[in-house]
Amino acid sequence: MDRSLRNLSLALVVGAMAPLFDSTIVSVALHSLAGDLHASVATIQWVTTAYLLALGVTVPVVGWLQRRVGGKRLWMAALVVFLVGSVLCSLAWSAPSLIAFRVVQGIGAGAMLPLLTTLLMQAAGGKDLGRLMAVVSLPTALGPILGPVVGGLILGAASWHWLFWVNVPFAVVGLVLAWFLIPADGPTEPARLDVVGLLLLSPAVVGLLYGLSSVHRDGGFARTEVWGPLAGGVLLLVAFAVWALRRRGAALVDVHLLRHRPLAASASLLFLTGASLYGAMLLLPLSFQELRGADALGAGLLLVPQGIGALLSRTLAGRLNDRLGPRVVALVGFAVLGLATVPFAFAGPDTPTWWLLGVLLVRGVGLGAVTIPLMAVGFVGLGRAEIPHASIITRIAMQVGGAVGVAVLAVVLQGAVAAVGPVAGFQQAFGWATGFTALSVLLALVLPGRPRPVAEEPAGERLEPVGA
Repeated sequence: MDRSLRNLSLALVVGAMAPLFDSTIVSVALHSLAGDLHASVATIQWVTTAYLLALGVTVPVVGWLQRRVGGKRLWMAALVVFLVGSVLCSLAWSAPSLIAFRVVQGIGAGAMLPLLTTLLMQAAGGKDLGRLMAVVSLPTALGPILGPVVGGLILGAASWHWLFWVNVPFAVVGLVLAWFLIPADGPTEPARLDVVGLLLLSPAVVGLLYGLSSVHRDGGFARTEVWGPLAGGVLLLVAFAVWALRRRGAALVDVHLLRHRPLAASASLLFLTGASLYGAMLLLPLSFQELRGADALGAGLLLVPQGIGALLSRTLAGRLNDRLGPRVVALVGFAVLGLATVPFAFAGPDTPTWWLLGVLLVRGVGLGAVTIPLMAVGFVGLGRAEIPHASIITRIAMQVGGAVGVAVLAVVLQGAVAAVGPVAGFQQAFGWATGFTALSVLLALVLPGRPRPVAEEPAGERLEPVGA
């Protein structure tokens, strides 16, 4: 990796720490927020839901915005929006004001997350994608490690307002680094907004995310506010696909790229990985709290080994991906991830904690190993102009997959706990999480194999597909 790419990676990763830490920090504070703001749990859940919906609205339009204003300007503008949203959240005086300010944060994060991948992939030109994704995934790996711990420490020592001030140093330093280290660019082409596509795709994502976020309440998928938005989201998504197929590159997101096997496989597996990752992040802390009596901070500390495992495997997975190809790395990673989830399907209150911590360390190794090839392989063989579309597709796939995983496992857990009790209920839910991973192993077989050298080509042209 040359110096300019390292500098770009540093600027982007530091800035991305803010939204990725924020999501995990706030997740441990919902009960404290409900008490301090005198709001019901149902109301305070909108602190998370509103953020996710704002993010879902923003992600589809990032490719058009980049073409319109340039990558550097968009990145810095999004980071400023997130910074302003964080400061406003810290000054919130009620639950409705906090929810509104979380929407501002979600808009900034929704622009930053796909743009992070796009700018790095465009700068890399198809080379050393595995090593590059090892850098990109650093905030994703650190967030689950430090977020719950930092959130618990802040709540123990200070008021909830400080949960949002934590974002300020990352955002300010990220802005300074972006100013000096991200190469200046401008609009790449006259960009006309696909208004019809926007009116179809953004509401589709919002409908899916909103419906899935409501599943955990009594009634599950049978409730109107669940299946109604889900049905509407699916219909709008199908309508967008039909519209986009006619417009090809002029569409808000070019769905023709899904004919490219590496991207289609990457999106499918990121969907399942999101389901496994976010679903397990629901089950693991809950199981430590419900079955072992841990508090929020204690549950966060018990999850640290998983994050450490993900950090340990990142660099090696990146190098092996570039040398052996994504298929081998993903297969091994998913196998490790699945095997390390199985013990939780048999664990109970009397299972030694040290054993579960060791299993979590191994699970983290598998999680870090699969993330690298799945994020990298989707961009193999794509030209510069196609990369923003691929970033949006993979980001939406993982976001919706995560919502599906949380929704399904929440329903399974509720039903199982009511039927057979908490211990067996958690065991059944972890069995479902293992099933998500087993399905991922099968899909990983369609990933490209050993890479071939990539020839130098002028920017904007399609790179020769890698792998077989």
